[in-house]
Amino acid sequence: MSATNWQTVPADLEVCRWEFPPSTRWPVSDLVGRGADLNPATMIHSYSRGIFPMPAEPDDWASEIAWWSPLSRAVLPLDGLAVTKSMRRSATRYKVRVDTSFEQVMQGCAAPHRPGAWITQQFIDAYVDLHELGWAHSIETFDENNLLVGGLYGVRIGNFFAGESMYHLSRDASKVALMTLIEMMNESKMMLLDVQWQTPHLQSLGAVEIDRAEYLNRLALALTPPLRPPRNL
Repeated sequence: MSATNWQTVPADLEVCRWEFPPSTRWPVSDLVGRGADLNPATMIHSYSRGIFPMPAEPDDWASEIAWWSPLSRAVLPLDGLAVTKSMRRSATRYKVRVDTSFEQVMQGCAAPHRPGAWITQQFIDAYVDLHELGWAHSIETFDENNLLVGGLYGVRIGNFFAGESMYHLSRDASKVALMTLIEMMNESKMMLLDVQWQTPHLQSLGAVEIDRAEYLNRLALALTPPLRPPRNL
């Protein structure tokens, strides 16, 4: 496995110029707001509050940005990944790298033929900016011919990782990337892997649903800075 900036400290960001209302004022809906922008400060501010950007509908792509915090949130426990024999065999065939092909992974996830494809160039540009600043990461799977055949990407803030999307061109390629992500998160003593909405595929991998209040509690713990021993006077 080859890694670049997974362990580096991300760049400082300007103060977010948008006000995100507290969760006590959110509607009883997955959709909690519209507007704002996809600047790095806005996005990190939103993720740290349990909110992520995504178009409201496919025909809404050219309009204002929608912001989401599902009432039922899917998370993947770091000790709960369901690893099959097929996944273990595939893990021996592929090479996995980190942060070497971020934009290519996003392009793979954005392929228009994929069911529910929604990732536009606007979103690709925004997450590439986050990647270059050290906030967004990709896990990439390559075959024996050194061809990129799958991967995933998401946003890391402290001990929290927001998984955004994954794709594969070869069997189990995205699952091997997920196995690697969870291994890295455990090695880094991270606490929370968010996968947004539950799907049959994610459920088969071990994802579970928790309500929004519980998710926000877990997020707050994952973002709490570690206690430091007092300095000697």
